[in-house]
Amino acid sequence: MKPLKQRLIPAMLLLAFSGSASASAFQLWEQNASGLGTAYAGSAAIADNASTVFFNPAGMTQLGGSQLSLGVTAVKPNFEFTNDGSSGLLGTGDGGNAGDLAAVPNAYFSLQLTPKLFLGFGISAPFGLATEYESASWMGSYQAVKSEIITVNFNPSIAYKVSDKVSLGLGLNYQTIEAEMTSATPRGLYRVEGDDAAWGWNVGALFTLSPTMRVGLSYRSAVDYTLEGTRAVGALSSSAKADIELPDTFTISTWQQVSDRWEAMGDLSYTHWSTLDQLSIQHAGGTDVEPFKYKDSWRIAWGVAYKVSDAAKLKFGLAYDRTPTTDNDRSARVPDNNRVWFSLGAQYNAGKIGRFDVGYAYLYLEDPIINQSKFNGASKLSGSYENSGHVLGAQYSLGF
Repeated sequence: MKPLKQRLIPAMLLLAFSGSASASAFQLWEQNASGLGTAYAGSAAIADNASTVFFNPAGMTQLGGSQLSLGVTAVKPNFEFTNDGSSGLLGTGDGGNAGDLAAVPNAYFSLQLTPKLFLGFGISAPFGLATEYESASWMGSYQAVKSEIITVNFNPSIAYKVSDKVSLGLGLNYQTIEAEMTSATPRGLYRVEGDDAAWGWNVGALFTLSPTMRVGLSYRSAVDYTLEGTRAVGALSSSAKADIELPDTFTISTWQQVSDRWEAMGDLSYTHWSTLDQLSIQHAGGTDVEPFKYKDSWRIAWGVAYKVSDAAKLKFGLAYDRTPTTDNDRSARVPDNNRVWFSLGAQYNAGKIGRFDVGYAYLYLEDPIINQSKFNGASKLSGSYENSGHVLGAQYSLGF
């Protein structure tokens, strides 16, 4: 682990970008609050503020002049365990609610250089995880106590308007990561932490089929890291490293002006989670393996917006987000399952002052079953979780 004073991202910035998983596994869709009200349906096609830098850089061609967008979402997941047949080496108690409240801020800027050429820049957090059980000696402490992943993504972008119907966009991504995992062992607390920075890229295309309909395609690449840090068991510690590949995602979106007052939008995305099979942690004493065994997953969303007046809109959305994990491989670190988003939001355009968006989503998760063994079966955590989530966000956008 790099000394604190040498870290690339100041500690306060990393704290601000700490995220609790709200999409499948530990992916974060909350890269703006303006899309929260429609459950991020139409994310690669709407392009109504500078946050399109993240969702589809080609969408910058829909924005004239200079555009600024600033936002934050608060994410509060709930993970509560109920025992049903755990055996062997165990702690005591159910661990309480392992879901932590976290803030996920974002900032974007786009600039029109010529009638056809646009530049943009974004700061976001594509992945985040924050689970911590209330007791370091809870029943499943040999499986997990604390699990944290923090990413910060810096995203310069360029877009070109090929014609009135076709626009293309490209972005580079410099992404930092910090990760920490703790659990109990018979020899004391097990703790692994590490950090790294790596490059990725994203591309997008926007097709204006008519003045009232757009289709967007977007792809974000995988990012390969080599985490370097420390591995400790009790009072003994050594340097450690681990390779991890965070997945790529492909999205296709539609947006349509149905009438003078109604807009409809849809989204289908596919995330290549099978890149994350296991985490092999190499240290002086050998190799520790943290299994994930994730499968590729997909997400579908549908939303509408209703124009109440020239200045105000109401938004509604639904989404189904399929988990990459299974009952056989689920971990107490990420007790994830399929989820349904129920979203609503509002937008107010204050003219020269700017535009304000607020959104809220309730995440309903199927109660997941867990059967996780450690130490060659000497500790088995069996039971189920009661899961849910709340997401609240606000966004400010200004054109000048």
